[in-house]
Amino acid sequence: MSLFKNIFGSADESQNSSKMSWTQLTDLGQLNEIIDLSTVKPVLIFKHSTRCSISRMALKQFENEFDLEEKVTPYFLDLLENRSISNEISTRFDVEHQSPQLILIKDGKAIYTVSHSDIEVDELRTKL
Repeated sequence: MSLFKNIFGSADESQNSSKMSWTQLTDLGQLNEIIDLSTVKPVLIFKHSTRCSISRMALKQFENEFDLEEKVTPYFLDLLENRSISNEISTRFDVEHQSPQLILIKDGKAIYTVSHSDIEVDELRTKL
């Protein structure tokens, strides 16, 4: 089991172990904040399912490669805890729900969205 855990992580792994400075997205009102912030600096939302090994792998890879702190403000959404926020993101930003999913918001609009193995920091960098 420990080899499997080392590769995929565990379902109860805490987000606090991340080296990234995530802002936790836990309230619908934060979507207004994201829209406002995105007019000054792009905002990214990482939608993550804590029970999905694919989502966990995508998150770990993204966090390990992320070096865009100065260029983008990262928000983290735990889909299992905040499904209503995920649904509202789909509506407000006109994006189809995926998990895992990375959404880049600029000037109040989703300008880039990817999911699963397409989540890559290098590609995100080209969209900034």
